[in-house]
Amino acid sequence: MAKSKGGVTVSKVWQLCEPIVGELGLSLWDVRYVKEGAEWYLRVYIDKPGGVDINDCEAVSRAINEPLDELDPIDGSYCLEVCSPGLERELVRDEHFEQYIGADVLVKLRRPVEGVGKEFDGRLKSYSDGEITVEDHEGENELSFTKKDMVWVKLDDFNV
Repeated sequence: MAKSKGGVTVSKVWQLCEPIVGELGLSLWDVRYVKEGAEWYLRVYIDKPGGVDINDCEAVSRAINEPLDELDPIDGSYCLEVCSPGLERELVRDEHFEQYIGADVLVKLRRPVEGVGKEFDGRLKSYSDGEITVEDHEGENELSFTKKDMVWVKLDDFNV
């Protein structure tokens, strides 16, 4: 039976990696299994207060490599990458949105909204049941969207 190339793979890898990453004093931010060109990539995003460095990435990579080989959640070859979610990190999980209420965000929508277009920035005002509310920087307008309406939401660390 072939192994999944989607959500099941990510879920299995998340379950395997989360305790290992935690033992190293880090948190697991996200896991993605994506195809870019002809290659498949398994990306494990880690975080910690103050940010991660190359030593953190290397430590996690070494710690999860053998358990991943034993679990063998993926048919075929892939590249394992352990990395930081970066400054303009994408908010994906419920806890990400909850953690960053009040933060400046960039939002890209699947379809344009009148007066806003497909991309805009503002302050994340609230999050509940997969819906976000973003307030413009002047505090005059609020827009609400469900996760399915959005391509992505990222922290806007450069809007100071």
